[in-house]
Amino acid sequence: MTTSTNQPPRRRRHGCATALLAPFVAAARFQRPGRQDRLTDPAISGAQVARTCIGLGATVWLFFAYTLRREAGGVINDKLVEMLIAAAVLMAVGPLVVGAFVCSARPPLRSRYRRRLPGPLTAFGVLFGAAALLVFSFRGSLNGPFIAGGGVAGSLLSLLTGMASLFLLPFVLASSVLSVHHSFRTADVHEVLPPLLSPVVVTVMSALQALDGPPVNAPQSVWLLFLAGAPLSVTALSFWELSRLRTRYGITLRGALGR
Repeated sequence: MTTSTNQPPRRRRHGCATALLAPFVAAARFQRPGRQDRLTDPAISGAQVARTCIGLGATVWLFFAYTLRREAGGVINDKLVEMLIAAAVLMAVGPLVVGAFVCSARPPLRSRYRRRLPGPLTAFGVLFGAAALLVFSFRGSLNGPFIAGGGVAGSLLSLLTGMASLFLLPFVLASSVLSVHHSFRTADVHEVLPPLLSPVVVTVMSALQALDGPPVNAPQSVWLLFLAGAPLSVTALSFWELSRLRTRYGITLRGALGR
């Protein structure tokens, strides 16, 4: 007598793919907003994705249309540094804006927003800690005394820092991109905060790019248009987000502060 069991087929686990994706999955886990009752608007999310795609498309066009001023490796390094700087700008400006927002809110909203702070604080802390560990593993002037004079313990520390850097490098890069995109999970505190923060970060980044100069041999008019396009488009999108929150959902900055 044979019996049949209707069990679902087991999915095959691909250990290598899981290991490669682990830093990106972890970055998304820490940097995406997680408040359950947070308002999500498909139109706003779609506009943000479209803006990102247009920005990437304009960057790709700029690099393919004009010749590079230096080696490709140096340009790529500059772009990676720019992502880290954008995250650093958010780490500096974000707490000031969020702190001013919470302190300006009237009771009982103030206490409600304080209870929502663990989300942004987690995003800040994880990226800062991971970046610090990555710098420690890469800078010989920092970890050299521990490794050189530690004997077996130093060799073990060297091995551990090398293995950790394989995870930390993609994790920090992915977290930097996602932290800027999600404005360090400030939507967990309130939905009006991301559109208030985004123009500040993009404007600072455009100013830094203007000081650094163009990476390609493009005409000055094209480069200025490229620099102005990012802050203008992000600011326009932020105004549209705030307007949509007001007209469709009745969410305003004054209402969020209880005033």
